[in-house]
Amino acid sequence: MSEDPAPARAARRAAVDGRTTGTSVVRPGDGAASDVVALEEPLEVRIAGETVGVLMRTPGDDHRLALGFLFSEGIIASASDFSAVYHCGRPGDEAYGSAIELAPASGARIDWERIDGSRRSVASSSACGVCGRRAVEDLVAGLVAPEPIAPIPAALVGEKIAALRDHQPVFEETGGTHVAALWTRDGALVAAHEDVGRHNAVDKVIGALLLARAEAAAGAPAAAPALLTVSSRAGMEIVQKAARARIPIVATVSAPTSLAIELARAAGLTLAGFVRPGRMNVYAGAERLSGL
Repeated sequence: MSEDPAPARAARRAAVDGRTTGTSVVRPGDGAASDVVALEEPLEVRIAGETVGVLMRTPGDDHRLALGFLFSEGIIASASDFSAVYHCGRPGDEAYGSAIELAPASGARIDWERIDGSRRSVASSSACGVCGRRAVEDLVAGLVAPEPIAPIPAALVGEKIAALRDHQPVFEETGGTHVAALWTRDGALVAAHEDVGRHNAVDKVIGALLLARAEAAAGAPAAAPALLTVSSRAGMEIVQKAARARIPIVATVSAPTSLAIELARAAGLTLAGFVRPGRMNVYAGAERLSGL
């Protein structure tokens, strides 16, 4: 008996709902037609009513995106720095969902000076962040090296890169998003998120990690992250985000940049590019991978 595809179709529709939109196109030989594209909309991030930045992102998982962004920027130390995270306005209002408010908790460790130093006065594009604004020495300053882990099989890294396609429902519809996924050293999934911006996808995953760590601090078990896989090239900022979150291994389907390699080596991370099942280039930290 074949499996009823209705539940699978419903789950797929739920995964892309609110993240895609229809548009008109013209195709050679066909004339007017329609297409589906990934949504890209601004999200204003506020702390205590003060705007910190404007991110161009695919709507969805905005609380994780905001937490991951603020953590990656060095503005907060954990999800526990906030007592509440919520969209501004009322559901149904035209502007609802375009701004997210983070209310500081009592005793929050928020670096207000860093907010002033890294504030973005214009909307950040979905593809660009702090690229080139600091030297490697400045980027490494203040980072804590990842905890030592036993080597993991290189074959497992290839398998998890291949598994990214299982977490790209919006990409399957549009071809226009990136995905990031976080795994334990045994290959268990910690979190996976899509976005039009590769940096946003990583921030969403890191936000999910921060929430899991906050739950662990409250007594719930938490898996230790070992591997970050991304569907894009590995630029400097992606390696920086992994280093700040103390994720020891970064693997990508595409190429790293020269600055990403320098930063990975300086921060003590493993960086692998052009990863496919059975092959990869390891640019830093090869000692964490077995079977090379």
